[in-house]
Amino acid sequence: MSGEPIKPRGDAVSTKAGGAVPQASTSTSEDIAAFVAKARALSPHAPGAKGRLIFALDATMSRQPTWDMACALQADMFRETAALGSLDIRLVYYRGFNECRASGWISDSAKLATLMSKIDCRGGDTQIGKVLSEARREAVASGVRAVVFVGDAMEEQIDELCAKAGELGMLKVPVFLFQEGHDAVAEKAFREIARLTGGAWCRFDPGAAAQLRELLRAAAAYAAGGREALLKLATTTNGAAMLIGQMK
Repeated sequence: MSGEPIKPRGDAVSTKAGGAVPQASTSTSEDIAAFVAKARALSPHAPGAKGRLIFALDATMSRQPTWDMACALQADMFRETAALGSLDIRLVYYRGFNECRASGWISDSAKLATLMSKIDCRGGDTQIGKVLSEARREAVASGVRAVVFVGDAMEEQIDELCAKAGELGMLKVPVFLFQEGHDAVAEKAFREIARLTGGAWCRFDPGAAAQLRELLRAAAAYAAGGREALLKLATTTNGAAMLIGQMK
């Protein structure tokens, strides 16, 4: 990878390439009640609150063309929310052997593009569970309105992913999963994560920049302006209509 890698902040996902990442322990009912209470106190959905979106991508070897496409399209997320208010995006990605990293909160598309341009894709297994754990941590720590995940595969235990998704659902953080291709195992898992979080699953064709652009714009509109903004966008774009049609 050219340049400096995106470095985690605090207790973020990883501390170095290939480094061991602590696994989240099973939550007790008291733990869950505590983090739900804390998240509600933050009121991330209150009028005037800054929208926060976790933008998560599979950066394993097969994903390089889609990574490059997402890098080119990410500015559209910021442009979509210009009239709705500010949007902060936290980039999370995984690749290689046990490597999962996160950026700080970014409010400028040029900065996000620069960070993404320094990252190359590397072979490895999926680490969606770590993405969901990071989203849960941020939902409690600073408030998150939505999570976007772009990927084409799932190689983990679906029950473990569903448990993490259920916690995000309790925090009212929808996950929008945008699947490239037609992998049946991934589709089953992605649909269930979307259902448990009150989010949505959508498929886009390999290399279909226009489809992915619409989906990213719709997710950003929700993160910045909530359901009302997504409903308004749904009157003019198919991507927003696809999301709102699935959300609870």
